[in-house]
Amino acid sequence: MSEQVVETIMQGEPFTLTDDELELDKLPLTRTPVAVQAVAWVRYGGVPLRLPVEVVAWTERAVAIRWKTATGSVHKAWVWASAVSTDRAQTT
Repeated sequence: MSEQVVETIMQGEPFTLTDDELELDKLPLTRTPVAVQAVAWVRYGGVPLRLPVEVVAWTERAVAIRWKTATGSVHKAWVWASAVSTDRAQTT
């Protein structure tokens, strides 16, 4: 996928998990003082993108991530833990 197409897709809002899915009232939350570099599958509408991200918090099921778009905007989302990897070898 070309950078221009990715930039266009990322002009929208990323998909994030709902409060019901996160269960933050039931599951322990860990916040890190220093963000952890990773890659994650993030959805914009129906389009999945594998992006370099920073992990800022997590539960046993979900991970809070943030990343910058090509225009410098910071996007944030909660994704399922299985969508995140510390293997930065391949991104979209």
